[in-house]
Amino acid sequence: MALKKRTQIARRLRRAATEAEKEMWLALRELPTEHRFRRQHPIGSHVVDFACPGRKLAIELDGGQHAQQAEQDAVRTLEIARRGYRLIRFWNNDVMHNLAGVLEVIRQELGNSRSEVCPLCPPGGEGVRFPPIHWCPQ
Repeated sequence: MALKKRTQIARRLRRAATEAEKEMWLALRELPTEHRFRRQHPIGSHVVDFACPGRKLAIELDGGQHAQQAEQDAVRTLEIARRGYRLIRFWNNDVMHNLAGVLEVIRQELGNSRSEVCPLCPPGGEGVRFPPIHWCPQ
C-alpha cells in the first residue's frame, strides 16, 4: 500500500530535524503532562513541527528565514486554525537559549480551554510567536 505524500514528507522531516527541533522533542517527551505530542504531524495539507491532537495545539519552530515570510506564515496559521488547532510559534534561538520559558508557554497553552480563548480571535488559534503577543482587540 502506497504511503500518502504528506506522510512521506513528515518522515523525511523527522529524519532531517534541526538542533532546535531535537531539543524541543526531547523536552516535550519529558514534559510532566497527560497530553502527548507528535512531531512532524500532518494537519490538512501542512505538516507542523509538533502537535498535541488531544488539545488541538500545534507548535512551529521558526528559523531566520521566517522573518522574510511573515505573510506566508499568517496564511499557514489561518489554514491550520480552520482545522481547529491553536498554533504557537517560537524562534529556534528561544528554544536553544530559553527552553524553560518556551515550555512554560506550552504548559499554559495546554491549560487553556476553548472557552478561555478570546471570542474575537480567529477560531482555532492566535498564531503567536514567543514571547506570546495576544493580538486580538480586547
